[in-house]
Amino acid sequence: MKLSRAYIPTQKETPSDAVIPSHRLMIRGGFIKPLAAGIYTILPIGWKVVKKVIEIIRQEMDKIGAQELHMPAINPIEIWDESGRNKSFGDEMFRLKDRKGRGLVLAPTHEEIICDLARKYIKSYKDMPQMWYQIQTKFRDEPRPRSGVMRTRQFTMKDSYSLDCDPEGMRKSYELHAEAYRNIFKRCGIKFHVVGASSGLMGGSASQEFMMETENGEDVLVLCDNCGYSSNMEVAASKFQEKTNSGKYNSLTEIHTPGKRTIQEVSEFLSINPWELIKSILYISEKNEPFIALVRGDHDVNEEKLAKIVGAEIRPAHPDEVKEVCGAETGFVGPVKTAKKVRIIADNALENGKNFIAGANENDYHLGGIDVSRDIGFASFGDIRNVVSGDLCINCGSKLRVTHAVELGHIFQLGTKYAKTMKAFFLDSSGKENPVYMGSYGIGVERLVASIIEQNHDDKGIVWEPFLTPYHVHVMPINMSVNEIANMAEKIYNMFIENSIETIMDDREVSPGFKFKDADLLGMPIQIVIGKKWLNDGKIELKIRKTGETFEVKEEELLLKVNSILFNKA
Repeated sequence: MKLSRAYIPTQKETPSDAVIPSHRLMIRGGFIKPLAAGIYTILPIGWKVVKKVIEIIRQEMDKIGAQELHMPAINPIEIWDESGRNKSFGDEMFRLKDRKGRGLVLAPTHEEIICDLARKYIKSYKDMPQMWYQIQTKFRDEPRPRSGVMRTRQFTMKDSYSLDCDPEGMRKSYELHAEAYRNIFKRCGIKFHVVGASSGLMGGSASQEFMMETENGEDVLVLCDNCGYSSNMEVAASKFQEKTNSGKYNSLTEIHTPGKRTIQEVSEFLSINPWELIKSILYISEKNEPFIALVRGDHDVNEEKLAKIVGAEIRPAHPDEVKEVCGAETGFVGPVKTAKKVRIIADNALENGKNFIAGANENDYHLGGIDVSRDIGFASFGDIRNVVSGDLCINCGSKLRVTHAVELGHIFQLGTKYAKTMKAFFLDSSGKENPVYMGSYGIGVERLVASIIEQNHDDKGIVWEPFLTPYHVHVMPINMSVNEIANMAEKIYNMFIENSIETIMDDREVSPGFKFKDADLLGMPIQIVIGKKWLNDGKIELKIRKTGETFEVKEEELLLKVNSILFNKA
């Protein structure tokens, strides 16, 4: 491809809304163009990379015996009502009506369609196991699409599904997918962690995420660098650090704390440590039942863990609900003497603790000297807090590290959740009817491309590896008006094309500096410069983008040198 004919609209300026490196570089390099919030056109050079990533995914899925199919992006809403997820997806799912008024959805995922296929065509244990996958457009009405193609409202996903007779078969399909995912991300050159995760809206018995560490990530990981323990914050566990309270109040004492609502405000006002306070938060379950969650003042409530203990979806109470149940405004809520009898769920770090301070359920007052066993002995206890850096690993006792990350892929053991709800049954070898065991597995393709760029860039631009680069070689004739330079550039360009080396040539009449900056921005692995060195010494300049290493090569040595760098070919 010659740049004079290519549509690669590079730009010098960084868009104001582009915060993370991949977003900045994909816009500046002409890989994507925004159409609206969370909606992008993938331009030709970007699509070349997407196709290479898709081919890696397809090869690894085929290798484990998965069969590719293609399901409709538009689904009848009834099938989502049947599973119950029309309601649970809420505003995140696009809904529309056809000309006859029939409800439809733009599918955010395809478990329901797979289950419908299973109940129609899987009749016997002899019909399984099955693994089906597709690489298809998905739609989600993200409330805050951001970070370029990391979080969008329309995206390409590889989603696959397994159907098995029993839990053992499901686990085997799950492990096959886990291995395929490891291979995919390794082949894409990404450093990643495999972590325990919440199943969320998907449901099921187990799930894992494949995560890439990055300071720009939306997810939070908990890692042990000693033994390798890793988990998403949503489900992470740790040994909490014991803290000693000062005992400033060793019996129940009302303390006047005018206008002091937050942990920081109260601890500073009373000259105590944050961990001597009990953070009390009123929640309401989806069954409209109020309860108070308690954590130590230096900890935060983990709502994912809390909801699991409650066994229902939960939300923080509204101010009027707090006043009605507790008798005070937010900031003065506590576990002792609430206006109404209410369930208390306390974190394990509070169990048997003494000399704590919490809200007094009276505006502008806190209660000191709380003995957990004596004063809130009716509370139930569990792990309901977020892990913090410095907590100890549950496996080896080493200090844990908390970091940000991006999800590359997610795999789920769904069990019989969907099959039972949607009546996908089969006959086993004894003729008994059983529900199908399902697994679900997803990779966001554009997000994966952006993640590759997040790990492979410098201050000048993208740094592509040979197996994913849009083009292997970037040829730069310094002055196309000089016949010797133009002719040699054309000769080299054709030689590379004939030898299956993907090549782009900058044949534009622009300054050398402009060409060099664009070459670094686009990030092809090898840059070839034909200029004064060629005219004066018969040498072609070769630069490796990743290392900055340069070579002066004779024409007859060039192909061998390029093959050696790109493909380790002698």
